[in-house]
Amino acid sequence: MAARAPDTIEVEVVFALPERQCIVVLNVSEGTTARQAVAMAGLEARFPELPAASFRDADLGLFGKRLRDPAAQRLKAGDRVEVYRPLKIDPKAVRAERAAAKTR
Repeated sequence: MAARAPDTIEVEVVFALPERQCIVVLNVSEGTTARQAVAMAGLEARFPELPAASFRDADLGLFGKRLRDPAAQRLKAGDRVEVYRPLKIDPKAVRAERAAAKTR
């Protein structure tokens, strides 16, 4: 483990596709937000097949709990920022289609 500068904390930024995942460990300044940590993680370079907006505009969470305002969420030491992929299929639409098919 590398020494870190005073007033920094260690956090993780994680992103996964069905076939692979990436965990980036960062030493960031105290007061860094979840959105800033994702930008610092450089996920665009690790997943060049995805548009940069996939990371810049993505929903974010901490330990499985979605953040309402990632740009304001200040991180604490040991936090794990999760970058969520957009859903390909809306679960509500799927349920409605299933219900409609049962009534036919």
